[in-house]
Amino acid sequence: MLKSIQIKIVLIFMILGILMIGIQGVLFTSELGQLQSAIQNNENVIQEINIQMRNTQILSIGLIVVFAVISVLVGIFVAKVVISPILKLAKSAEIVAKGGKYQIKYLDDGKSKTEVDELTKAFNMMHSELNENLKEVSRQKKQIETILLHMNDGILAFNIEGKIIHKNKAADKLLDLTGDEKNFQDVFDKIDSNINLEKIIYLENWTSTQERVSVGEKTLNLFFAGFEGEEGRPEGAIVVIQDITEHIKLDTMRTEFVADVSHELKTPITSILGYSDILLEDECNEETTKKFLKQISTQGKRMAELVSDLLTLSRYDADMINNRKEEFDLAEVVKATYDSLSFEIDKKNQKAECFVTADVPHVIADKAGIERVVTNILTNAIKYTPENGEIKIYVGFVYNDAYIKVIDNGIGIPEEDIEKVFERFYRVDKARSREMGGTGLGLSIAKEILEKNNSKINIKSELGKGTEVVIRIPTKREEKEDVE
Repeated sequence: MLKSIQIKIVLIFMILGILMIGIQGVLFTSELGQLQSAIQNNENVIQEINIQMRNTQILSIGLIVVFAVISVLVGIFVAKVVISPILKLAKSAEIVAKGGKYQIKYLDDGKSKTEVDELTKAFNMMHSELNENLKEVSRQKKQIETILLHMNDGILAFNIEGKIIHKNKAADKLLDLTGDEKNFQDVFDKIDSNINLEKIIYLENWTSTQERVSVGEKTLNLFFAGFEGEEGRPEGAIVVIQDITEHIKLDTMRTEFVADVSHELKTPITSILGYSDILLEDECNEETTKKFLKQISTQGKRMAELVSDLLTLSRYDADMINNRKEEFDLAEVVKATYDSLSFEIDKKNQKAECFVTADVPHVIADKAGIERVVTNILTNAIKYTPENGEIKIYVGFVYNDAYIKVIDNGIGIPEEDIEKVFERFYRVDKARSREMGGTGLGLSIAKEILEKNNSKINIKSELGKGTEVVIRIPTKREEKEDVE
């Protein structure tokens, strides 16, 4: 294209030069012809004139050649100096418009600059700024895509026709999308939602921007919002998906916890007030009075124990427990706890034995907390093992952990309830548990204590046959290996 234009310019200048010289030659020849006619009778003069005419023709031809060469040179110069840079600018602009990278070489030699030079410089500056802006836009786009990709909340974007124009992995996971869904209707028909895309996009005062739906076992909150393009025209809608399953579960647990606490406190308070009123209103004999006072004392102790356990749990939840670790002999702690409960064992005529199976290394843990855990486990074994039952306690060492194993042949726990026994206020048989005493918080507290000490608890049980509880605590030997 560039060479074609240059050739045309050269030809135009050359033709113009030839035409000018030709016209001058014709005029000059006409004048000489007239002169020849006027003096045709003079032979010498005619001969002289013919010589002059031949010389004039030769000169005219020479001038034509010279002017033609000059015209060609002028055409080339104009094409190179003026037209070529302009065409190069146009070509560069076309490349840039298509997304390519191109820059015209510009030499600043300090001399005077033409308008084309200034135009070239301006183009290069514009191109550089455009590249920087494109880089910034690309960087921001990648940032947004990365954020959306790794968000826990799902994001879906639809254009005005309802076609999916963007979605992240969280949206696929939360809505169980397979990839076959192409538009708004495909997605929300699948989750049985009545949301209408037109309402989201076009109705400014539409207030139903949130909807709660169930997808499998998940409970989701969907937030809808339209978005606008140029001149405020609606262009589509965005849907944000939040998984609130755990929040609902926590709210339910919180509600149940408050209800359980209220119930557990209400029972002893009612008993205390009832017996107190009887003692105040009626004249009871000494035996009855002692009986009522004993009940008041029992219920008061139960309430105090419950409050103490609740405070302990709240401190663990708030990480306010001073978990002071120290080195101690786990076997001695188990033996001391076993001895302190021997009276309860004897009262139910149970057969209990404690075995230390190996030279157990000292453990590094919160001694008071571990004592509480051991007391709770042994107390439960005694409480839920019938009279004349058997309880066996083992203290040993395996895989860098000291362990405590408590086995009984008591009432056992149903398989479906084993994982629930660590929940607060959970009881396998609530009525029987209340009769036997306890707050229903013992195992919850035990688990919290063990987790704070990098320890584990595992329960195996069979209904009607008994329960096995295993506690594993890191030893001093493991602590030294970790340090090394």
